[in-house]
Amino acid sequence: MAVIGELIRKAIDVYGSITSEPDPIKAQLDVLQNLLRKARLTAFGKKYNFTGILDSPDLVTAFQQEVPVHDYDKLYTDWWHYLLEGHQNVTWPGGQSYFALSSGTTSTSKSIPVTDDMLVAIRKSGIEQVMSLKNFDLPADFFEKQILMLGSSVSLIEKDDHEEGEISGISAANIPAWFRSYYKPGLDIASIPDWDERVQRIAQEAPNWDIGSLSGIPSWIELMLKEVIAYNKLSTIHDIWPNLQVYTSGGVAFAPYRKSMESLLARPLTYIDTYLTSEGYLATQKRPDTSSMALIVDNGIFFEFVPFMDANMDEQGRVKADATVLSLAQAEENVDYVLLISTVSGTWRYMIGDTVMITDKQRAEINITGRTKHYLNVVGEQLSVHQMNQAMQKMQQQFDVEIKEFVVAAVRKEGEYINKWYVGANRLLDNPAFTTALDEELQATNKNYKVARSKSVKGVEADVIPVEHFYRWSEEYKKMGGQTKIPRVMKEEDFLDFGTYVSGLA
Repeated sequence: MAVIGELIRKAIDVYGSITSEPDPIKAQLDVLQNLLRKARLTAFGKKYNFTGILDSPDLVTAFQQEVPVHDYDKLYTDWWHYLLEGHQNVTWPGGQSYFALSSGTTSTSKSIPVTDDMLVAIRKSGIEQVMSLKNFDLPADFFEKQILMLGSSVSLIEKDDHEEGEISGISAANIPAWFRSYYKPGLDIASIPDWDERVQRIAQEAPNWDIGSLSGIPSWIELMLKEVIAYNKLSTIHDIWPNLQVYTSGGVAFAPYRKSMESLLARPLTYIDTYLTSEGYLATQKRPDTSSMALIVDNGIFFEFVPFMDANMDEQGRVKADATVLSLAQAEENVDYVLLISTVSGTWRYMIGDTVMITDKQRAEINITGRTKHYLNVVGEQLSVHQMNQAMQKMQQQFDVEIKEFVVAAVRKEGEYINKWYVGANRLLDNPAFTTALDEELQATNKNYKVARSKSVKGVEADVIPVEHFYRWSEEYKKMGGQTKIPRVMKEEDFLDFGTYVSGLA
């Protein structure tokens, strides 16, 4: 009998019954007040009069009037470079033990401060996610099983007075002692810096583990599962981990990967989305009857929302100085917003680069709809990544194919702009037929794209290529695993370089 698991589940039920969900609006005001109070004597707090803001009768308005919106380049140039040089009390009290190296979809490497307060907040959010499992009707024995967290190496880079690594590696290196018996692949394997070697060791050790839950970016989880299956000569992953029941995704939309991942399973899993970034743990799915995630509104992060429209954005995809910016109280459902965050790591009104849509304001639930710089609007297409993902799901159904990766750009051909796509699938297709179907689907669902196709976008081309080409490019030009994501939209020059690379693999 799963006695321990039953005790854990009952403890979660009891804990959940004596703690109530916070009022999002009030919780956000409390968070902002606490952020300003704690940071008021930092160099940043003094420059932007945090003490005066705290005395204001309208805290949010005063904060927005005094503190400008920042992107990474502005915060780094004006403030964060001092942290890397060893200064203290710059944008948050104290010094700096960790920097998260961003390996997202931009070409610029970023060093994001991760304070001790942020590590505490991430752990607290992780516990909040565990508490929400009571809503998913999981059996008692699930809570006795191990959790395989496929992230970046926990072998961090040591610098003068701090350590650097991806946020998943920093978080794993700081997991509490009580959790280590549940955590796989364990710190020894997780410390291996080479992705292929790390996955090989996971495949070798897999028969010794009783995995109940997986966590990680879908593309890399899928590659890992394939290696475990191939190495151990299995039909599905459930042949070796029969108790696997939950997959916690994060970082990118899971829907495009679901079909291909389920081909590796004997039965579907319970899928839970999370929103963990280099800047913090922002949201988690708390209930099974939605695909939306609840913003973590009471744990060291203050959220703001900029309507995602041309009037608010400059040509580089940054928020304009005079943009309309809303608090959670002012924001509306079913509108695309650029997300701003202020956090216990000393990010202030920081443009994280994601666009979100509030799906349930009372529950503070959102969906990630795209990236501010991964939004195709070179000649009026106005295509969001969310719309692209939806179109690719339709293509999967229409052509009975698994599409896991894609990238698009507006490129010039014979003096005119066309939209060019590379689509990574499990088998090759008739490119002209696929192109026509994709173009028609986008025109049917996006009126701006339809208008652009009749005027400024003179053609569409789509090349369906083996998805492995994307991963080989990622391995050579980015890196495998961790928080690494493959871009959906590229600038023309980068896209042409990508096309040259994949053509050389044919």
